[in-house]
Amino acid sequence: MTAKRFDWRGHRCPLPVIKTETALRGLAPGDSILVAVDDPLAEIDLPHYCRAAGHDIERIEDFDGAPQFRVTCKRASPDTR
Repeated sequence: MTAKRFDWRGHRCPLPVIKTETALRGLAPGDSILVAVDDPLAEIDLPHYCRAAGHDIERIEDFDGAPQFRVTCKRASPDTR
């Protein structure tokens, strides 16, 4: 299955982290998303958030010149309804 890509270039922290958290909701453990960011703080904060939330993250090839990360959901997010 191809991971869905989220292009959040132009968004400043904390927006990429918040959007990543939202994108991870509803994913099953083992599902992945790709996240492209261009904010230098997002390059630091995004991995920190993912590790703290229990998800795997790895930096992969750049997307159109922007850093890109693969985030793999490791645990289901709580239902927020």
